[in-house]
Amino acid sequence: MKTEKKKTTIIPKNFLWGGAVTSFQTEGAWNEGGKGLSLVDARPIKEGHSDWKVAVDFYHRYKEDILLFKEMGFNAYRTSISWSRIFPDGEGEANEEGLKFYDDLFDEMITNGIQPVITLYHFDLPLALAKKYNGFASRKVVDLFDHYARTVFKRYSHKVKYWLTFNEQNLVLTKPEYWGVNLEQAENKEALLYQVAHNAFIAHAKAVQSLHEIVPEGKMAGMVTYLTTYPNTCKPKDAIANMKAKEWLVDFYFDVFAHGEYPTYITSDLKKKGIMPIFEEEDAKLLKENTVDYLSISYYQSQTVSSDKQNNESIISGVTPNPHLKTNEWGWAIDPIGLRVCLKDMYARYRLPIFITENGIGVKETLNEQGTVEDDYRISYLHEHIKQMKLAIEEGVDIIGYLTWGSTDLLSSGGQFEKRYGFVFVDRGEKDLKDLKRYKKKSFNWYKEVIASNGEIVE
Repeated sequence: MKTEKKKTTIIPKNFLWGGAVTSFQTEGAWNEGGKGLSLVDARPIKEGHSDWKVAVDFYHRYKEDILLFKEMGFNAYRTSISWSRIFPDGEGEANEEGLKFYDDLFDEMITNGIQPVITLYHFDLPLALAKKYNGFASRKVVDLFDHYARTVFKRYSHKVKYWLTFNEQNLVLTKPEYWGVNLEQAENKEALLYQVAHNAFIAHAKAVQSLHEIVPEGKMAGMVTYLTTYPNTCKPKDAIANMKAKEWLVDFYFDVFAHGEYPTYITSDLKKKGIMPIFEEEDAKLLKENTVDYLSISYYQSQTVSSDKQNNESIISGVTPNPHLKTNEWGWAIDPIGLRVCLKDMYARYRLPIFITENGIGVKETLNEQGTVEDDYRISYLHEHIKQMKLAIEEGVDIIGYLTWGSTDLLSSGGQFEKRYGFVFVDRGEKDLKDLKRYKKKSFNWYKEVIASNGEIVE
């Protein structure tokens, strides 16, 4: 007699499903509610792109959007707190109107069954701190960040469980301007870069310490953008080049987050160059005693690494496209299996829960005559990535949640609106704000079914 194979549930029942955004890419209201200027407000606008002054007007429309997220079945939503909404100049007295906005936002989310997942810093330093202190080049800003973090931990202690310190902290060496740092006057630019990276680690560790003191049940992550890399060929030199690229791009940060100390592959190189960052008296202890509760990643693509293309002019070099993979309109390789590679490697190294807090595809889109977008390409992209995530879970990886990048469409960090990521189309252009009306795309109902089945419809 033939027996029917029993279907097993792969994804745990308490899994967190939802979407992720930032404050500056969605909120707008750049000069309302007592908000001060941030780095983003002063960022030069590329020709043909937008600014972030209105974005998708989430500041005024969050109730409407949260109802859409509830309809999809979200039980988690990641956004960031705007530091300059809380402290308009980065220091001084807290702005009660800004604090109340996030109180109201989190209350609305919780009322609708959506757990806030909150990033403390997403590339939007209060502008005054960049001008006055050169951003995170200064330990003063580290202390101010701790004060800001403590302020919001106390305020939202009963509303937010899951926190992230810095978005994509591994970009600190390649994008120091995101941390408010100008390298122009530095005597040794490379040395300053590593001091900024160190200061960010200390700010991160202080936030972990503060959260655990103020909200004992709170969970803090370190977060990186994970670029899965492969050797370009089977040449042993390419294998070594790939290993080194991964160490500097990803492992360095996770090793500090999880183990609380700099790995020797980093310190040996920095000591040889004479550019070890300055450790203040309690720094080593602070890092060691304040490791993370979980690890967080954004994942979008993979690349290969060639030893022939490596040089000493950049921190990460030799990265080259993989000819075996298709790309999106912006040249990003579509590699769902790369997500599984990433997850398996992370869990084998650190044995910490993993939260996928960004994954998605940006595409140029327009509404059709039926007032929707037939975004089968997005459904396919997400389906294949969730499928690989499920395989990783089946293989023993502890994954606690999956958030797509974008829920509604949003402005890119570079100021592009035509790169659309959401399940909800927002009717505006780069310059023409139109009516900002929301329209459900085809993927809206698909993701709703995924969440309702806890991922079981993805096979």
